[in-house]
Amino acid sequence: MKKDKKELTRREFLKKCAVSAPAVLLLAEAESIFAKNSPELSDHKEAHYFGMGIQIDKCIGCGRCVNACKLENSVPDEPFYFRTWVERYVVQVDNEVIVESPHGGGEGFPSNISEKGIARTFFVPKLCNHCANPPCVQVCPVGATFSTQDGVVLVDEDYCIGCRYCIQACPYGARYLNPFTKTADKCTFCYHRIKKGSNPACVEVCPTKARIFGEISLRSSPLTRFFRFNKVQVLKPYLNTEPRVYYANLDGEVR
Repeated sequence: MKKDKKELTRREFLKKCAVSAPAVLLLAEAESIFAKNSPELSDHKEAHYFGMGIQIDKCIGCGRCVNACKLENSVPDEPFYFRTWVERYVVQVDNEVIVESPHGGGEGFPSNISEKGIARTFFVPKLCNHCANPPCVQVCPVGATFSTQDGVVLVDEDYCIGCRYCIQACPYGARYLNPFTKTADKCTFCYHRIKKGSNPACVEVCPTKARIFGEISLRSSPLTRFFRFNKVQVLKPYLNTEPRVYYANLDGEVR
């Protein structure tokens, strides 16, 4: 009788396994599908969502990023036309702040400033913040300014009528009217490059790796390490534009 009972138990066990196997396989398949479609958990190649990190303490104000951007994107070689620029902040002991950006920082900065009365100096690269809630998109009357699914704000030259509404609406001063095309122009994260897997030109040429580019939600992205090891802030957070350009070691004087 004991032998029969053991054999019966074995049969029941095998029967239960046969019944539950499809459910187990279905659950495993569901978990696999969830992992592939969850950018927080996997490196799904189709889940692009781009952003840029900037480490203030690494920027030396060399201006290479400014010049590389102009060359790569055919930015007008005239004063006051920049897709990205670098500002130097000089904070004096009396708390007065001097902000300068000669030629957008593309030719460097004069080194003949006196150290007397100066508390600290630092450089801040700036560009379009590619906001998740961009006011420039909201005010465009013809839909020429738009957000892509991968988090980049672009301007369609074929639709832009040059009304300047988006230029006025940008709280970061990141747009200008191209004197040749008569349309709004700005940083695109070098969209033609990143769609091919390359870095933006400004990131490519930075000698100190002050600029970091990647996908915000992928664990293998360079931005993941940047977020993990730095206290990250954005410019003008009170505007609720949700910028996708993130700064590490951002001084409180930056505006």
